[in-house]
Amino acid sequence: MRMFVAVVPPQHALAELDAFLEPRRDVDSPLRWTSPEQWHLTLAFLPHVDDRALDDLVERLERAGRRRAPFTARIAGAGAFPNAGRARVVWSGVEHEGVELARLATGVRAAASRAGAEVGGGTFHPHLTLARLPRPVEASRWVRVLEGFAGSSWETTEFELIASHLGEGPRRRPRYESFGAFEIGPPQVTPDQPT
Repeated sequence: MRMFVAVVPPQHALAELDAFLEPRRDVDSPLRWTSPEQWHLTLAFLPHVDDRALDDLVERLERAGRRRAPFTARIAGAGAFPNAGRARVVWSGVEHEGVELARLATGVRAAASRAGAEVGGGTFHPHLTLARLPRPVEASRWVRVLEGFAGSSWETTEFELIASHLGEGPRRRPRYESFGAFEIGPPQVTPDQPT
């Protein structure tokens, strides 16, 4: 399976960004906008996960989440890959407090590797992919527009393991299937649970 591990921002944060973009989306633009339902912050891209590795992967991701602490984040900033002058992807950044997000990404990637999953991608750079381009394009104008957005913050308390089924979604986009959410931080003890 093709999978990824991601933080999915809460609905209010996604709605703020979508409302900001709505009047700015240019129908004549070469940008192919991604759907707000698919916006996420990828911690690890797993291009191939064998079925036999899935149970071990889930267990290791649970442990990786428990080792970290929740953190505050917000959607803000912008950029393009590989750069604004020859953009193939336009993205919005994710600001966060401290080093917990980077440590979570490192822990998730290590957990996936130990479970036997192939871990793809380069250096971790927190972002939400907003648009793709069929060929490299000058996108400085879009980056400047997106740099004007700063959403409200939220407490990040979980992440998800998601399968990506290419071409199975609307307009031949990927269809995402969640394989579970994992808490960030040690398990919470409720008053009726024995300690």
